[in-house]
Amino acid sequence: RTGGVPGDRREGQGRTRGVRSAPMRPAYAQRMARYNRWQNNNLYDVADRLSDKERRLDRGAFFKSIHATLSHLLWADGQWMARFEKQERPPGSIVDSVSLFPDWDDLKTKRAAMDQRIISFADTLPETWLDGEVSWFSGAIQRDMTKPAWIVLTHMFNHQTHHRGQVHAMLTHAGGKPHDTDFWVMPE
Repeated sequence: RTGGVPGDRREGQGRTRGVRSAPMRPAYAQRMARYNRWQNNNLYDVADRLSDKERRLDRGAFFKSIHATLSHLLWADGQWMARFEKQERPPGSIVDSVSLFPDWDDLKTKRAAMDQRIISFADTLPETWLDGEVSWFSGAIQRDMTKPAWIVLTHMFNHQTHHRGQVHAMLTHAGGKPHDTDFWVMPE
Protein backbone atom coordinates (compact mmCIF):
# COMPACT_ATOMS: atom_id res chain seq x y z
CA ARG A 1 0.00 0.00 0.00
CA THR A 2 1.41 3.41 -0.91
CA GLY A 3 -1.03 5.67 0.90
CA GLY A 4 -4.58 6.84 0.73
CA VAL A 5 -7.27 6.05 3.23
CA PRO A 6 -7.23 2.37 4.31
CA GLY A 7 -10.20 0.57 2.82
CA ASP A 8 -11.08 3.53 0.60
CA ARG A 9 -11.42 3.11 -3.17
CA ARG A 10 -8.59 5.64 -3.49
CA GLU A 11 -6.21 3.55 -1.38
CA GLY A 12 -2.80 3.29 -2.99
CA GLN A 13 -3.07 6.57 -4.85
CA GLY A 14 -0.64 8.45 -2.61
CA ARG A 15 -1.21 10.52 0.50
CA THR A 16 -3.75 12.90 -0.97
CA ARG A 17 -3.30 12.56 -4.71
CA GLY A 18 -6.49 11.51 -6.40
CA VAL A 19 -8.70 12.63 -3.53
CA ARG A 20 -11.41 14.69 -5.15
CA SER A 21 -13.28 15.56 -2.01
CA ALA A 22 -12.48 15.49 1.66
CA PRO A 23 -13.49 12.39 3.61
CA MET A 24 -14.53 14.79 6.41
CA ARG A 25 -17.87 16.60 6.42
CA PRO A 26 -18.78 19.75 8.38
CA ALA A 27 -20.83 17.69 10.87
CA TYR A 28 -17.62 15.95 12.00
CA ALA A 29 -15.88 19.29 12.57
CA GLN A 30 -18.92 20.55 14.49
CA ARG A 31 -18.91 17.49 16.74
CA MET A 32 -15.16 17.72 17.34
CA ALA A 33 -15.43 21.44 18.18
CA ARG A 34 -18.03 20.63 20.82
CA TYR A 35 -15.96 17.73 22.14
CA ASN A 36 -13.01 20.13 22.42
CA ARG A 37 -15.07 22.55 24.54
CA TRP A 38 -16.51 19.74 26.69
CA GLN A 39 -13.07 18.34 27.46
CA ASN A 40 -11.51 21.74 28.06
CA ASN A 41 -14.28 22.52 30.55
CA ASN A 42 -13.58 19.18 32.20
CA LEU A 43 -9.86 19.82 32.61
CA TYR A 44 -10.12 23.48 33.56
CA ASP A 45 -12.74 22.66 36.22
CA VAL A 46 -10.38 20.12 37.80
CA ALA A 47 -7.32 22.38 37.44
CA ASP A 48 -9.27 25.21 39.07
CA ARG A 49 -9.29 23.18 42.31
CA LEU A 50 -5.49 23.12 42.42
CA SER A 51 -3.36 25.94 43.74
CA ASP A 52 -1.47 28.10 41.28
CA LYS A 53 1.74 26.49 42.55
CA GLU A 54 0.35 23.01 41.82
CA ARG A 55 -0.72 24.04 38.29
CA ARG A 56 2.80 25.38 37.60
CA LEU A 57 4.70 22.46 39.12
CA ASP A 58 7.07 20.70 36.71
CA ARG A 59 5.47 17.29 36.33
CA GLY A 60 7.84 15.92 33.70
CA ALA A 61 5.52 16.50 30.73
CA PHE A 62 6.76 17.89 27.41
CA PHE A 63 5.74 21.44 28.39
CA LYS A 64 6.47 20.64 32.05
CA SER A 65 3.34 21.87 33.88
CA ILE A 66 -0.44 21.85 33.63
CA HIS A 67 -0.53 25.64 33.18
CA ALA A 68 2.22 25.70 30.56
CA THR A 69 0.63 22.88 28.55
CA LEU A 70 -2.78 24.58 28.59
CA SER A 71 -1.12 27.87 27.57
CA HIS A 72 0.61 26.14 24.64
CA LEU A 73 -2.63 24.54 23.54
CA LEU A 74 -4.50 27.86 23.53
CA TRP A 75 -1.67 29.47 21.54
CA ALA A 76 -1.64 26.61 19.01
CA ASP A 77 -5.41 26.76 18.53
CA GLY A 78 -5.03 30.49 17.87
CA GLN A 79 -2.36 29.78 15.26
CA TRP A 80 -4.54 27.27 13.42
CA MET A 81 -7.68 29.38 13.60
CA ALA A 82 -5.82 32.39 12.19
CA ARG A 83 -4.66 30.22 9.28
CA PHE A 84 -8.15 28.85 8.69
CA GLU A 85 -9.81 32.27 8.89
CA LYS A 86 -7.00 34.04 7.01
CA GLN A 87 -6.32 36.41 9.89
CA GLU A 88 -3.10 37.70 11.38
CA ARG A 89 -1.40 35.07 13.52
CA PRO A 90 -1.17 35.64 17.25
CA PRO A 91 2.29 36.59 18.53
CA GLY A 92 4.81 34.15 19.86
CA SER A 93 6.52 30.92 18.94
CA ILE A 94 6.23 27.38 20.25
CA VAL A 95 8.91 28.24 22.82
CA ASP A 96 6.98 31.36 23.89
CA SER A 97 3.64 29.53 23.94
CA VAL A 98 4.08 28.20 27.47
CA SER A 99 4.28 31.67 29.01
CA LEU A 100 1.96 33.81 26.86
CA PHE A 101 -0.94 33.51 29.32
CA PRO A 102 0.60 33.82 32.79
CA ASP A 103 -2.63 34.68 34.64
CA TRP A 104 -4.86 31.65 35.33
CA ASP A 105 -8.16 33.56 35.16
CA ASP A 106 -7.11 35.22 31.90
CA LEU A 107 -6.12 31.83 30.46
CA LYS A 108 -9.53 30.39 31.40
CA THR A 109 -11.39 33.33 29.86
CA LYS A 110 -9.39 33.19 26.65
CA ARG A 111 -9.80 29.40 26.45
CA ALA A 112 -13.59 29.73 26.67
CA ALA A 113 -13.54 32.41 23.94
CA MET A 114 -11.33 30.24 21.72
CA ASP A 115 -13.61 27.25 22.19
CA GLN A 116 -16.57 29.37 21.08
CA ARG A 117 -14.56 30.66 18.11
CA ILE A 118 -13.81 27.10 17.02
CA ILE A 119 -17.48 26.11 17.37
CA SER A 120 -18.63 29.15 15.39
CA PHE A 121 -16.11 28.35 12.67
CA ALA A 122 -17.25 24.71 12.49
CA ASP A 123 -20.93 25.70 12.50
CA THR A 124 -20.47 27.89 9.43
CA LEU A 125 -18.00 25.63 7.62
CA PRO A 126 -18.96 25.01 4.00
CA GLU A 127 -18.05 21.63 2.52
CA THR A 128 -16.13 23.44 -0.20
CA TRP A 129 -13.66 24.72 2.43
CA LEU A 130 -12.85 21.15 3.44
CA ASP A 131 -12.13 20.31 -0.20
CA GLY A 132 -9.67 23.21 -0.47
CA GLU A 133 -6.18 23.82 0.85
CA VAL A 134 -4.62 25.82 3.66
CA SER A 135 -1.28 27.55 3.13
CA TRP A 136 0.92 28.94 5.88
CA PHE A 137 4.49 29.43 7.00
CA SER A 138 5.45 26.81 9.57
CA GLY A 139 7.68 28.24 12.27
CA ALA A 140 8.29 24.68 13.52
CA ILE A 141 9.97 23.54 10.31
CA GLN A 142 10.81 26.99 8.87
CA ARG A 143 9.12 26.65 5.50
CA ASP A 144 5.96 27.43 3.57
CA MET A 145 3.34 24.70 3.68
CA THR A 146 0.20 23.89 1.72
CA LYS A 147 -1.97 20.96 2.76
CA PRO A 148 -5.56 19.85 2.22
CA ALA A 149 -7.84 21.78 4.59
CA TRP A 150 -9.44 18.66 6.01
CA ILE A 151 -6.03 17.30 7.00
CA VAL A 152 -4.94 20.41 8.90
CA LEU A 153 -8.34 20.73 10.58
CA THR A 154 -8.03 17.09 11.65
CA HIS A 155 -4.52 17.90 12.90
CA MET A 156 -5.82 20.76 15.06
CA PHE A 157 -8.35 18.45 16.75
CA ASN A 158 -5.74 15.71 17.13
CA HIS A 159 -3.22 18.16 18.61
CA GLN A 160 -5.82 19.24 21.18
CA THR A 161 -6.50 15.64 22.18
CA HIS A 162 -2.79 14.85 22.43
CA HIS A 163 -2.04 17.67 24.87
CA ARG A 164 -5.29 17.30 26.80
CA GLY A 165 -4.24 13.70 27.41
CA GLN A 166 -1.02 14.98 28.95
CA VAL A 167 -2.95 17.43 31.13
CA HIS A 168 -5.41 14.70 32.15
CA ALA A 169 -2.50 12.53 33.29
CA MET A 170 -0.91 15.42 35.22
CA LEU A 171 -4.22 16.28 36.91
CA THR A 172 -4.79 12.65 37.86
CA HIS A 173 -1.26 12.45 39.28
CA ALA A 174 -1.99 15.60 41.28
CA GLY A 175 -5.05 13.92 42.82
CA GLY A 176 -7.63 15.46 40.49
CA LYS A 177 -10.47 13.45 39.03
CA PRO A 178 -11.29 14.53 35.47
CA HIS A 179 -14.45 12.88 34.14
CA ASP A 180 -14.71 10.48 31.23
CA THR A 181 -13.09 11.46 27.93
CA ASP A 182 -14.86 8.95 25.69
CA PHE A 183 -16.26 10.65 22.62
CA TRP A 184 -19.54 8.73 22.74
CA VAL A 185 -20.19 9.79 26.36
CA MET A 186 -20.30 13.50 25.48
CA PRO A 187 -23.68 15.06 26.26
CA GLU A 188 -25.64 16.24 23.24
